[in-house]
Amino acid sequence: MLLAFLRDGNLGDAVNAPYRVRIRGAMFREPDITVYLFEHLDRFGERYGELPVLVVEVVSEDSKSQARDYDDKRRDYATAAIPEYWIVDPLEQRITLLVLAGEDYAVHGEYICGQSAESRLLEGFSVEVTSVLDAAGA
Repeated sequence: MLLAFLRDGNLGDAVNAPYRVRIRGAMFREPDITVYLFEHLDRFGERYGELPVLVVEVVSEDSKSQARDYDDKRRDYATAAIPEYWIVDPLEQRITLLVLAGEDYAVHGEYICGQSAESRLLEGFSVEVTSVLDAAGA
């Protein structure tokens, strides 16, 4: 859905994991989806990227994954100054959309089945939570 939106609008590209994003120095993360707008494609390298505009994580069922995606990665992606972070949580049946506010993320919205999650950064991009969770295998 995200890739189709980017391509249809000639806005940018998205890549699925495994693709590393540098947080700082020698620290990297591998978001499930990483988005670059065309005007920032110079940040998209062959081996890793820097400062994507949006990342998406799909939370696995184990408790360590929950803590990692909600806490550790939230902190790391904020450190890397990634403007928008989506957490797709099949267990909670929810999408949490975070936007960078200074050095930390603020919750832009928490969306459940029957609602649509709408990007703050990508004007016009919204997805039905149920469709996303179905695609994530929930």
